[in-house]
Amino acid sequence: MSTPHVVVIMGVAGTGKTTIGPLLADRLGVPYAEGDDFHPPRNVEKMSSGTPLTDDDRGPWLDAIGAWAHGREGRGGVVSSSALKRAYRDRLRAAAPGVVFVHLTGDRELIEARMRERKGHFMPTALLDSQFATLQPLGADEAGVAVDVAGSPQEIAERAVEALRGLEVPS
Repeated sequence: MSTPHVVVIMGVAGTGKTTIGPLLADRLGVPYAEGDDFHPPRNVEKMSSGTPLTDDDRGPWLDAIGAWAHGREGRGGVVSSSALKRAYRDRLRAAAPGVVFVHLTGDRELIEARMRERKGHFMPTALLDSQFATLQPLGADEAGVAVDVAGSPQEIAERAVEALRGLEVPS
């Protein structure tokens, strides 16, 4: 990537967005924003109780992430967002047309095991199946790359950097 794009690090819960995002941002020399911080309290309460969010619940959250991405256009940044559906990514692109996506992908069993190990996060493993059911992988016409989450966080972040280097993105 020759210009500082805003990267949305996406994927189902437990893929490591919060871990990989800051590492990727550091390697790219841009700031990182934690997507979970953009959720209104009502969304966090719903997810904490094991209730999946609806598209209506996600709207204000996506708009807040999109506004952050728009504000970083031309300067770059990394922000995490599950961005599970094409419509969600379209909404982010409407706010910040130059965003590119890094889709963290992986084996369901590995992701669930990692979710069980993390402490203090509001997303229960019970919602993982709903996340996979909702997931629409990046389309061929979407600016982005898929990166497998096997390995150490440093290895994953380095694979993401390499994949982004090979990405053709119109300026």
